[in-house]
Amino acid sequence: MNLLKTLATISGMTMLSRITGLIRELLIARAFGASALTDAFFVAFRIPNLLRRLFAEGAFSQAFVPILAEYKNRQGDDATKGLVNQVASALVWTLLVTCVIGIVAAPAVVYVIAAGLKSNPAAFEASVWMTRIMFPYILFMSLVALAGGILNTWREFRIPAFTPVLLNVSFIASALFVAPRMAQPVYALAFAVLVGGVLQLAIQVPALMKIGMLPRIAFNPIAPFRNAGVQRVLKQMVPATFAVSVAQISLMINTNIASHLDKGSVSWLSYADRLMEFPSALLGVALGTILLPSLSKANADGNAREYSALLDWGLRLTFLLALPAAVMLLTIPMPMTAVLFHYGKFSAHDAAMTSNALVAYGVGLIGLILVRILAPGFYAKQDIKTPVKIAVLVLVATQLMNLLFVPLLDHAGLALAIGLGACINAAFLFWGLRHRGIYSPQPGWGMFFIKLAGALFLLAGVALSVVGHFDWIALQAQPLHRVGALCAVMAACGITYFGALLAMGFRLRDFRRMSA
Repeated sequence: MNLLKTLATISGMTMLSRITGLIRELLIARAFGASALTDAFFVAFRIPNLLRRLFAEGAFSQAFVPILAEYKNRQGDDATKGLVNQVASALVWTLLVTCVIGIVAAPAVVYVIAAGLKSNPAAFEASVWMTRIMFPYILFMSLVALAGGILNTWREFRIPAFTPVLLNVSFIASALFVAPRMAQPVYALAFAVLVGGVLQLAIQVPALMKIGMLPRIAFNPIAPFRNAGVQRVLKQMVPATFAVSVAQISLMINTNIASHLDKGSVSWLSYADRLMEFPSALLGVALGTILLPSLSKANADGNAREYSALLDWGLRLTFLLALPAAVMLLTIPMPMTAVLFHYGKFSAHDAAMTSNALVAYGVGLIGLILVRILAPGFYAKQDIKTPVKIAVLVLVATQLMNLLFVPLLDHAGLALAIGLGACINAAFLFWGLRHRGIYSPQPGWGMFFIKLAGALFLLAGVALSVVGHFDWIALQAQPLHRVGALCAVMAACGITYFGALLAMGFRLRDFRRMSA
């Protein structure tokens, strides 16, 4: 399998997902702006997202995929299908109970996440109501993660990468056609989340049937937990859940802090986060998706050299593509924010506040992406305890940085603490891989960084010299002109960066990599 070609395929699907995601955010910003009710929605949406990361693509995937790869490579199809059936059954029964508890306890959950909403009773009640509507989303998304883990192990990456598009389509349809017909328009977004979860699960079913791995759910809720494979997954999930919990606890604390800041702070961070996730997903998520099953196979085969080479390939691509993205966030935050969000109820002040958060995220973007590349180096070896220990240190460091940055930078201080915390996380993960001899850098890194630095310097110079020629807020009256101007700026930056790399000897073939 050509990993670079596979990465391009996944990134293409992820690009489609992020473009539709930006359209969705544009429509939400235009229709609702940054208000107490949008804060209520983003708080409510964060709750099922938090649990989804615990049960789904976070702890579950990290524990399940390496064990599934081991079964597939060593024990054959029958044993693998049995594992899939039992794990799916355990997941469904656990999440059904979780959803019932979450719906009943929604007021307490919202209060823990965002106590500041209590000062606005209407916003608090709206958040509770939307939380109850969206809570079943974690059931659907956890099953989507299960299906995605299975398909990725079978080297079918396209459908799992495409599924987020369906959630965005659901949001877009709700914002355009459902919200205007509701007494409380923002409630349409909650229904969009639920419908999006159903659609994402439904599209996976034919692909699972094709490879003969569509799970059968056991009616006995206790029996799956007696299965040896399920017990192994659960054993791995305990530290993995704690690791993800640490990150989510940090996110909960930050959300709570933001809810006590100026009205709209939660929304400004959410809009900036959407822009930051564009490069993060295109590279970090896509590379992580490829690396985990590939590393798991190399580990099952006992091929330490291949294991290290895969990590080296991933790191080089990360620096090559993530660093210019970070420079763009740092140099042209207002153009991106204004073009995407500055319409309707989204004011110039909202654009400025979102831009501030975007700059803060840009400082730590490389760390946020590197964590997604380095962590699989431990997960594929079924070592989740090491990332847990690192995550605890990062949680403490992030909250200490909040004490320093929030009084100085308000909501942007929260984004800066998250980014710098991710950089600390990545540094410890890298040191752990090197210290244990899991990863040994291949030759050429010194010259690689020298050439990269030169290209980045030219990129920053072009961005800063061109962006100041436009009044991005005043161009709201000429939206097509503003879009064209941003495209021209980004094209000039891209041509400068990649042209400089080409002139210094970088070639696409140097980053091709095959995997069995």
